Amino acid sequence: MKRIHLIILSFLILLIVGLVGNYYLNKPDPEMSYPSFINAVEENKVDTVTFGNNSDTFKAELKSDSDTSYRVPNPKTEDFIEFLLIHDIKVNYGQNNVFADILKLLFIVAIIGGGFYYIRSGGNTQLINNANKKPNGKSLITLDQVAGNVEAKYMVEDIINFIKEPEKYASIGARMPKGLLLYGPPGTGKTLMAKAIAGEANVPFYAMSGSDFVQMYVGVGASRIRNLFSKAKKSEKAVIFIDEIDAIGKKRARNASASNDERDQTLNALLTEMSGFHENTGIVVIGATNRLDTLDEALLRPGRFDRQIEIGLPDVNSRKKILSLHAKKKPLSEDVDLDALSKSTVYFSGAMLENLLNEAAIFAANDDKNVIRQEHIDKAFYTVIAGAPKADRSYITVQDRKVTAYHEAGHALVTSLLLPEHYISKVTIIPSVRGAGGFNLSIPKDTMFQTQRQILSNIQVLLAGRAAEEIIFGIDEITTGASNDIQKASSSIVDYINKFGMDSDMGLFSMDVLESSHDNELISKCRELMNKLYEETRSLLESNLDRLEQITEELLEKESLSGEDIERICA
Repeated sequence: MKRIHLIILSFLILLIVGLVGNYYLNKPDPEMSYPSFINAVEENKVDTVTFGNNSDTFKAELKSDSDTSYRVPNPKTEDFIEFLLIHDIKVNYGQNNVFADILKLLFIVAIIGGGFYYIRSGGNTQLINNANKKPNGKSLITLDQVAGNVEAKYMVEDIINFIKEPEKYASIGARMPKGLLLYGPPGTGKTLMAKAIAGEANVPFYAMSGSDFVQMYVGVGASRIRNLFSKAKKSEKAVIFIDEIDAIGKKRARNASASNDERDQTLNALLTEMSGFHENTGIVVIGATNRLDTLDEALLRPGRFDRQIEIGLPDVNSRKKILSLHAKKKPLSEDVDLDALSKSTVYFSGAMLENLLNEAAIFAANDDKNVIRQEHIDKAFYTVIAGAPKADRSYITVQDRKVTAYHEAGHALVTSLLLPEHYISKVTIIPSVRGAGGFNLSIPKDTMFQTQRQILSNIQVLLAGRAAEEIIFGIDEITTGASNDIQKASSSIVDYINKFGMDSDMGLFSMDVLESSHDNELISKCRELMNKLYEETRSLLESNLDRLEQITEELLEKESLSGEDIERICA
């Protein structure tokens, strides 16, 4: 039904275009009244009069403007022609220009026909042009240029060997995986890994984004899928890379009326093309996504995307390799310690690490330095984390600075007391362009899991800012500065009870399996735990009030404190 509606809409649009074009081609001549024409004749301004098939009017051309013909009512009197000849006016008898009319008709037909051809072809010309560009010869990137992701590189090595030597695996009955799905957070190097596979195998690299296949008209995306695969098959051996594959590969709706026809047809075309590959053809399809859970099950079954490889955030060793790789072309001073930097960049993706060093290089260039110093690294680090500091801070009142200082001091103190394994990198009350009035950067250790103690302690750290405000200024003077902290703490408490099953009363049970009528019980339990942790945090701060005051005092004086400063105060 949607396809019919689109065809009708397209026809109406093309019809309107044709009518508008016909109007301009047959634009009527300007009119002149008969008395005005007689006056022009008597004033010797008329040059030519032409009578056509239409006996009701004739065309008049003036001597001053021969390019314009005026339409004048025909009096149809016997002596009118004689009147014109007496005044030396040229009189012509013309016929309708049949050739011009044919050209006009062909023009309209060409517009409508061309539009329908474009719709039916699905804009394939653009795809072919894109496909011709995408191979770019062969990828020059190799696995050596992909730092980290050791497990992922190991899992793609046999794919590369399959492409290089299909006979070796065919002789023992092995089938080449048809598809490889790379998933993980943004910026972890999924596209780079795909390019490295093509580079190592020395085959053409066809790359497109999933959004390139999603178009307004039903059938366009499917047509583009077929063209892309047809182009790759001509190369015999190739890597087809579809980035953001979730744009076309989302789970299909059970209710047909609610589904997206265009996306469904595109997905079906992709599944058909992958199923149509002969074994050991030397062509592998690689998809990349940040959202594996949203993909259709038909994409993930064996015979489609046979292998699913996580490209995760790098660990400390991988971060050092990535930093070393990006630092090769950047002169670093002796005070820059990449080991220490790799330890302090927990949860950084490869793209963030590259951006960090690039920002540091920019800061060094702005300072007219020939090498990147540690101060530039530090400045870039906090810029990537929290944004650049605000240059104009004249609007900040003394009271605002004081509230921010106590708030951040509360976070820092509770972190030091409850999570001594965390490294406090920086505490500052300098506002950033991202809207933060200040921030407390605490770096956890690289671990696979979080313990119950760590989760509860992290929640208390989040609540410490509001608790410090209440202790110092009173309940009536608490501020909106803790809004983001409360949101994060609430999310953590829900996960603690409902997802991880760590609450002693609720036990090992997830409320998600029940109807929504039980939400009130979960909300009540979450609120109870939140209030309990908040009171414990207040008590902890009140018993360490002298340390809270000292951290605040130094923050107001220096604006920023290091982890060593916090350790000294809390020792």
